Amino acid sequence: MPKKNIQKTKSIKKDSGIKSAREKMIGQHIGYRYDVNLLPDYKKLTPFLKKYIEHMGWDDLNWLEDVHMGYENGKPAVFDRNINGWVTTPPKMKLPKNQQDRDMIARELLIKFQMSPNHPLVVLKKAYQKKD
Repeated sequence: MPKKNIQKTKSIKKDSGIKSAREKMIGQHIGYRYDVNLLPDYKKLTPFLKKYIEHMGWDDLNWLEDVHMGYENGKPAVFDRNINGWVTTPPKMKLPKNQQDRDMIARELLIKFQMSPNHPLVVLKKAYQKKD
């Protein structure tokens, strides 16, 4: 009996560092599970994001939590998964040094771009929507 308990303990310890089932499925680590600095600081919400969350009736950023300011060809940008491409910041836009503030700007930029009539999905909708 003691040997079985020892073996179970070893396998639990061995498996405890392995990725979660979701991480195994998507093939990558979910960053904010390990680094609390990646979670949004709600004190840093932009006025636009506050209004957006209130309008949508949400309590949090939900789908925007993993949106962060990155770089595309050396320019600050945010990745839009819907178009599988980068949205760069306006050239004259000054970004704060704090990453949390930069991420809030990235979230705002992404939402505004997705709501824009220039978003590629809007163009596709116009081209392919059914006419009654």
